[in-house]
Amino acid sequence: MTASARPFLVVITGAPGSGKTTLGWELSRLLHVPLANDGAEGAAILLAIDDDGRGAADSAGQVHVEQLLSNLPLGLALVDRDGRFLFANDAFMRVAGVQHEKLPPYPGDLVVPEDKAAVSDTVRRYAGGQSMSGDIAVRLKDQPDEAIALSIAGLRGFGSAAVLLGLKDNSEETKLKRQVAQATKMQAVGQLAGGVAHDFNNILTAIIGYCDLMLLRHPPGDSDYDDIQQIKNNSNRAASLTRQLLAFSRQQTLRPQILQLPDVVAEVSHLLKRLLGESVQLEVNHMRGIGAVRADPGQLEQVIINLGVNARDAMPKGGTLRIETKPVSPSDVRAMRSEILPIGEYALLSVSDSGTGIAKENLGKIFEPFFTTKEVGKGTGLGLSTVYGIVKQSGGFIFADSEIGKGTRFDIYLPTYSGSVSVLPSVKEEAVAPEPEEMWGNATILLVEDEDMVRAVAERALTRQGYVVETARDGEEGLQHFADGKRYDLIVSDVVMPNMDGPAMARKLRADYGDVRILFMSGYAEEQLRQSINLDNVHFLPKPFSVQQIAEAVKNALKK
Repeated sequence: MTASARPFLVVITGAPGSGKTTLGWELSRLLHVPLANDGAEGAAILLAIDDDGRGAADSAGQVHVEQLLSNLPLGLALVDRDGRFLFANDAFMRVAGVQHEKLPPYPGDLVVPEDKAAVSDTVRRYAGGQSMSGDIAVRLKDQPDEAIALSIAGLRGFGSAAVLLGLKDNSEETKLKRQVAQATKMQAVGQLAGGVAHDFNNILTAIIGYCDLMLLRHPPGDSDYDDIQQIKNNSNRAASLTRQLLAFSRQQTLRPQILQLPDVVAEVSHLLKRLLGESVQLEVNHMRGIGAVRADPGQLEQVIINLGVNARDAMPKGGTLRIETKPVSPSDVRAMRSEILPIGEYALLSVSDSGTGIAKENLGKIFEPFFTTKEVGKGTGLGLSTVYGIVKQSGGFIFADSEIGKGTRFDIYLPTYSGSVSVLPSVKEEAVAPEPEEMWGNATILLVEDEDMVRAVAERALTRQGYVVETARDGEEGLQHFADGKRYDLIVSDVVMPNMDGPAMARKLRADYGDVRILFMSGYAEEQLRQSINLDNVHFLPKPFSVQQIAEAVKNALKK
């Protein structure tokens, strides 16, 4: 500082009334640099300089302004009247993505060619006009896909400095927006996938059912037996795909248990080693103090297997697959500063490989169903979407990080178990018995199903077993049968139907006619069913089902 220049004061203010400022010097000049479009009414920088009226203080003031700006967390720079950079602080350089020794001469050199003219014209206009400020949207060279706000304010009384530029480091904000957009997209795709799976399950139920009925008339050795069996096998493969879609859309049947992640990893390690082959080495590491989690052990094993198989495919020449488990405390979560992961206790399951990695542009799409980077004909694109659905349905969170040539890492955070398990309605899923028993019966059944093809095949299957079957197209028609004085030993009903759905019909029947036996069948999962009804002693048969399965489900429902 020169002898002729006294100390000066820089104060960053908000709108009028938002703060108080005390000036302790004799001032001869107070400079006001607006930072918002509304000029004096908005946020601004006040620079108070005592220069005794001499121009020497202009240069001294500019030096000290630069010293101040260099320590501010805001990205700020000074530009002369010709549009050349005079100064840029560290925050500005970081946001702009350049180093000090590589700062270009003009602000327009920082942006993409399409925005260069707009930046140059705006800087020139603010340098020669009145003291004012404004923002323009630009795209930086190293971030051509993301628009960023460049704040421009005209300066007066700073010697060669004529324009103040500001860049905000909105990388975290942009990251959060991407995460929210991705979560919203995944939710929408999940709803679509669940709806498609539900409708497709109805079609598959009819195909598999009619195949079963045809196989009864075409025993092994018949010329048509092999063709019918092939149709049924392909239908079962399609049913497997719908189960994966239901897993992605979080509508899959889960049987949660209280378990330890290291036990699940140990259980699946032997199978995983065989799947990985000789060229891939498996390393497992468990830390102490991991809390228990509430999840379906079979589905967690499926998660590990899917991630392991993907890792193996990413290491065609061999490599290392690492599986780690460790506890995560609330303080650890705070240190992560994640906008997605809530503060709490977690058990972390981490699966990483040393493979080829995933390109940055594909990293946000890997959990979408049917998205795959594999060659045509290899993979369905449902592996990672299934993993995503299982983790989310278990109340957990999954994050992926990858770098080309250095491998990929998946981190799964499952909340640790605390408290008692909430009591859910007693919904019993009927499964295929290991050894078939006699399925003949003589009960009277009301079959309520809105899909004609499903209703027809179910009616034929049950009639063939000796049951007396009457049908209805929706819940209202089913209630009308009871209103007409008819009574049945069992109600077999779909869950989702127009006019009146299955649960609404069931509640009305039990309110008016007592404890009616009910067997629900649906393309949605049992967990979805539990959320839509509040009834005890209800049986459940998932679609698609075979003739044998519906016969067994009806037999079991009539027993109890």
